[in-house]
Amino acid sequence: MYFLSGWPKRLLCPLESLAEAPCHVQSDPQRTFFAVLAPARLSIWYSRPSVLIVTYKEPAKSSSQFGSYKEAEWRPDSKMIAVSTANGYILFFHITSTRGDKYLYEPVYPKGSPQMKGTPHFKEEQCAPALNLEMKKILDLQSPIMSLQSVLEDLLVATSDGLLHLIHWEGMTNGRKAINLCTVPFSVDLQSSRVGSFLGFADVHIRDMEYCATLDGFAVVFNDGKVGFITPVSSRFTAEQLHGVWPQDVVDGTCVAVNNKYRLMAFGCASGSVQVYTIDNTTGAMLLSHKLELTAKQYPDIWNKTGAVKLVRWSPDNSVVIVTWEYGGLSLWSVFGAQLICTLGGDFAYRSDGTKKDPLKINSMSWGAEGYHLWVISGFGSQNTEIESDPNSIGKQPGILLFQFIKSVLTVNPCMSNQEQVLLQGEDRLYLNCGEASQTQNPRSCSAHSEHKPSQEKNSFADGGLESQGLSTLLGHRHWHVVQISSTYLESNWPIRFSAIDKLGQNIAVVGKFGFAHYSLLTKKWKLFGNITQEQNMIVTGGLAWWNDFIVLACYNINDRQEELRVYLRTSNLDNAFAHVTKAQAETLLLSVFRDMVIVFRADCSICLYSIERKSDGPNTTAGIQVLQEVSMSRYIPHPFLVVSVTLTSVSTENGITLKMPQQARDAESIMLNLAGQLIMMQRDRSGPQIREKDSNPNQRKLLPFCPPVVLAQSVENVWTTCRANKQKRHLLEALWLSCGGAGMKVWLPLFPRDHRKPHSFLSQRIMLPFHINIYPLAVLFEDALVLGAVNDTLLYDSLYTRNSAREQLEVLFPFCVVERTSQIYLHHILRQLLVRNLGEQALLLAQSCSTLPYFPHVLELMLHEVLEEEATSREPIPDPLLPTVAKFITEFPLFLQTVVHCARKTEYALWNYLFAAVGNPKDLFEECLMAQDLDTAASYLIILQNMEVPAVSRQHATLLFNTALEQGKWDLCRHMIRFLKAIGSGESETPPSTPTAQEPSSSGGFEFFRNRSISLSQSAENVPASKFSLQKTLSMPSGPSGKRWSKDSDCAENMYIDMMLWRHARRLLEEVRLKDLGCFAAQLGFELISWLCKERTRAARVDNFVIALKRLHRDFLWPLPIIPVSSISSPFKNGKFRTGNANFVSLVQRELYLTLSI
Repeated sequence: MYFLSGWPKRLLCPLESLAEAPCHVQSDPQRTFFAVLAPARLSIWYSRPSVLIVTYKEPAKSSSQFGSYKEAEWRPDSKMIAVSTANGYILFFHITSTRGDKYLYEPVYPKGSPQMKGTPHFKEEQCAPALNLEMKKILDLQSPIMSLQSVLEDLLVATSDGLLHLIHWEGMTNGRKAINLCTVPFSVDLQSSRVGSFLGFADVHIRDMEYCATLDGFAVVFNDGKVGFITPVSSRFTAEQLHGVWPQDVVDGTCVAVNNKYRLMAFGCASGSVQVYTIDNTTGAMLLSHKLELTAKQYPDIWNKTGAVKLVRWSPDNSVVIVTWEYGGLSLWSVFGAQLICTLGGDFAYRSDGTKKDPLKINSMSWGAEGYHLWVISGFGSQNTEIESDPNSIGKQPGILLFQFIKSVLTVNPCMSNQEQVLLQGEDRLYLNCGEASQTQNPRSCSAHSEHKPSQEKNSFADGGLESQGLSTLLGHRHWHVVQISSTYLESNWPIRFSAIDKLGQNIAVVGKFGFAHYSLLTKKWKLFGNITQEQNMIVTGGLAWWNDFIVLACYNINDRQEELRVYLRTSNLDNAFAHVTKAQAETLLLSVFRDMVIVFRADCSICLYSIERKSDGPNTTAGIQVLQEVSMSRYIPHPFLVVSVTLTSVSTENGITLKMPQQARDAESIMLNLAGQLIMMQRDRSGPQIREKDSNPNQRKLLPFCPPVVLAQSVENVWTTCRANKQKRHLLEALWLSCGGAGMKVWLPLFPRDHRKPHSFLSQRIMLPFHINIYPLAVLFEDALVLGAVNDTLLYDSLYTRNSAREQLEVLFPFCVVERTSQIYLHHILRQLLVRNLGEQALLLAQSCSTLPYFPHVLELMLHEVLEEEATSREPIPDPLLPTVAKFITEFPLFLQTVVHCARKTEYALWNYLFAAVGNPKDLFEECLMAQDLDTAASYLIILQNMEVPAVSRQHATLLFNTALEQGKWDLCRHMIRFLKAIGSGESETPPSTPTAQEPSSSGGFEFFRNRSISLSQSAENVPASKFSLQKTLSMPSGPSGKRWSKDSDCAENMYIDMMLWRHARRLLEEVRLKDLGCFAAQLGFELISWLCKERTRAARVDNFVIALKRLHRDFLWPLPIIPVSSISSPFKNGKFRTGNANFVSLVQRELYLTLSI
């Protein structure tokens, strides 16, 4: 979601002494300016460039009267700042622009450059404005100020005497009386009687508070650790109209932050955890949503030693929250509790030599524009003396740290959830996982309008395997394809607010402050507006999306003061003359595309569906948009800002089999609405008469109305669905995928009857399955059963700075942060959940549809391993174990034997009995491998038997496997078996040999045996590269001359046992006149062939039938039979046939020689 990038930057503050070090930072509502407070100084900083604009220094006399500066709050229009002081004063500062066209830090360009041509708003965007800071009002509240909060046109101030002051921004109290907290009733919910329990202590006051606009109230933390929520019963803000609710179990609150989009209140606690509450819509009570806390498993050294939570801040897009602690450290979490970053472990906490660093202590922090930066005021603690002694040291000077972030496009443009690419956007660049567009393609973009693509681009993606290329393209390597955003566009339109990529992964579009621009990965060029006035005249409001070659966006026309829906063709010039414009009734907040339909959510809480089609009017190609349907949601949505995403899907509670017409399954069946984390589905009402497709005019089709909304899930962050269809993988393509933060993921899976039988009416046709994954999901590959994501990785460079003066360099204090691509299989989680719910038939259908995936064997192994580890290590008895069910399920697949033994080899020996009690006796499984001729798997089972059975049983099964391997010529396995049998006999069974998983290259050890015996074979051996002889040393059996191989332990009974098996096999080969196999056998295993043949001269080596032996010899070595004599009836030397026969004979001899060498 959010990821750290690079090193933090340090902004140096011009200080005369350490007493003027900054202590507080607060951004304005637009996050363009930052107010930085020191004890007697107020400074205004600009965001881009990050420079100091103006500073107000309090005179010493008034500074002693007011006390040191504590907090700052901006007026909504950024024209005034209120600063609270330690002695109970509020100082109001006016911010005014200097007269004339004066700007700070103006860039200088060479003459004739395009920037000198008078771009509108040139200096406003690229230069820091010159401002004046003047104190206008002073208000004395006669009590220390604990917190101040801007609320619309007023300023709410909480003081230590238990009062709430509502102050007008002009410094007047508006004649309103201060509210005493002791007069505000509190209860557990709003349904209780008006007479609730009051704060019965005279010294109770608010320690921290924050206003929530979507809840219309204040989240507060009291000085005694209790937390609550205060809301006005009516529109009047008086003591008689206020009511408070609080949870009973929180007594150690320290701070609070509010998420307006999700209506969440995050309360930091003294225990180091953050408790996140929401308000129940029915009763008004505070309900615990989730907790943000470190676990002992992840951080065993520090999880309970962080101290109290010091600060909590939600990001500008409300998608992540950042938490700091009293003893230092920084952590980042998603909305519903998925941990993204923590600086208390790994390279953040330890140096390269293993020593522990002091964690970064943060006094204040504030998010920058669009969440690309985090402004941090760090604490120094014990380093103060070092700073005073060496004030000129750059590394030790107090200043402002800027942490840089890149984030997923899903945080701001949720319509990208129907794509399979991962797209991250940074301050000035984009990160893609789709690789080079000129070399790869995404085959799954089965667009209905692909035939309209230009021929020069269609040819580039015409070839290649569909499934493999698509998967390798999206997974690829670990590196990103980084696209630098056009500097020309960024100079006048920073920051980037939205971005989108098309289905093929070839084109990207970005939206800044004004207008938009798009980029082609094929041509590697940006396309900007030719008319800069048109760009500066439009503000994109609801995001943007790609539809084939068109860019669809919702914008506000500044000149006409009109909300519009526009469609631009990618291949044409970026100009309004080539755009199709449709006027909208209200501001568009969200936009999404589903096949040939566009769905928009507007500020009046209405949803509008449009049809979009390609039109060719003469030379110009445009897209036409027509309104199809409008749906009012004002009854169900309390505030339009609460809608996180809206999308049109083909998902419904009924699957395609039960629909009245099959083609209805491909239509826009339902609307999915994420309302503050609550996923709501509205599907079409098919209870009435249906419209036949062939009778309806596609240009005037009447869409069915929608049913009332149904809640599908809670705590939802992202939703993924697809519009494609695949009969072989219907389970995965017709499912709905949900990301639920710390609770993991969920899938709303369709259930299909086997063999298209009629489903039972009492059975549900969909099921919601939860499962956990180890990464934060950013994209779902539906057919490939994969989740794509990204993860932060760190690199230490502190070893490069060895001088003592460099100890405080940022490169030493912090590791360099990079973002890496990652992926994870999820299929085994779904199969397990189905088996838990006794839906084995559905699990089998799903697994069979995915059995062609290259990692399907790994899926079965993962499922078996996880269930085994969980059940075998459980401290309590399991009433209904799942392992027998999983074992029975795996037997349905031909990979059953391999799956079981691979799982056993990767599991502790102590768990083997539990495993084989469920899957079967390993001796029986070993015999099944022999019957299936799977000798490598049988060798793995032999390792199991060696550890679980007595040596006699291991020797018996090893003998069976050894004889079978000899018969099949598996020489690598034979060598391992010889070593294995010798280990059993010599007492080395505690170190069993590793079983090869793949055949090793053939050894040349046999050539050593023949080197001095035969001229032809020795010449063959000399032609073999020397590198092949070195392989002899890598084999499991001892190296050395083969003649001495068995002489060392000739008296050993185990060697005699092995020799007997070898002699028996050699005797059988000799009796069957398989001399070629006998030679291979002797060469590969170093068999003493000469001495053995001498012994067998009168036994197995005796030839009884010379004719049969001669024929087998010729057939074995592919030799031709003897030529018929000249005195026969027809001579082969006549008519020039000698040459042909001779050529055939030579070719046969060459072929035989080649085969001999290859052996």
